[in-house]
Amino acid sequence: MASEDPEVGDVETARAGIPVRPRNDPRQYDDLADEWWRPDGVFAMLHWLAQARAQLVPTATRAGAVLVDMGCGAGLLAPHVAGHGYRHVGVDLTRSALAQAAGHGVVPVNGDATALPLRDRCADVVAAGELLEHVPDWRAAVAEACRVLRPGGTLVLDTLNDTAISRLVAVTVAERVRGVPRGIHDPRLFVNARALVAECARHGVALRLRGIRPAVPGLLRWLAHQSANGAGAAVGRSAEAGGTSTARSGDDDGGGVIGRVGRGWGTARIVPTRSTAVLYQGRGVKNG
Repeated sequence: MASEDPEVGDVETARAGIPVRPRNDPRQYDDLADEWWRPDGVFAMLHWLAQARAQLVPTATRAGAVLVDMGCGAGLLAPHVAGHGYRHVGVDLTRSALAQAAGHGVVPVNGDATALPLRDRCADVVAAGELLEHVPDWRAAVAEACRVLRPGGTLVLDTLNDTAISRLVAVTVAERVRGVPRGIHDPRLFVNARALVAECARHGVALRLRGIRPAVPGLLRWLAHQSANGAGAAVGRSAEAGGTSTARSGDDDGGGVIGRVGRGWGTARIVPTRSTAVLYQGRGVKNG
């Protein structure tokens, strides 16, 4: 369910041929369907975050283990967990994204994060990456994630905090960057970190959080690329088949590497930060 906001959209978006949508309207992902597998495109940060999230996923310890990827999009997590031993089940509302996810080894399931069409305790791992800040009832999504998680299973997630600085960075500033989709987030849906920990605890998952951010050098390279190429240049190209690259090591910013992904201008790392005030990552195990 999308949140209405008549102010979303601008001349740049209209000129690129992208319809003006209400904030957080799921149809935006159909509009941008060709962008998913371009690691230097408008969804570049989703590639970076998928690699970082994958590093929280443990290797499967039993045959037939299942990873449920809530809000899987086009399956950006898939290449990074392919060797972990799971049957990767992706749930999403957007059928155009699911079709692409299926091409990357994900078992596609069309469904709502607040009412997963999956049985209780079917998952060894549940991943909810960049999802909760898009769900009108994030508590219902958390309840569903915990419901389908087996005792001893692992929940991993990342989302945006419900703070003034998060709204400033993720909406006010980010949406002025060329190539960043306008209206992709509704700041009214951002998720308070303490409330999320408490909600997970109610459902038997002891969630531990840490702040994360893109490493500055890689982020600056991507921003320079976006500025040089213009907003419209990144929108409307054909998707690159198999366009995601493998993770690489590197040390262009200190503080400990969580993940690095992409190639060329899309290369960046996600690193830990002391503050969870903007973007944060969580991992927890369900009580058995």
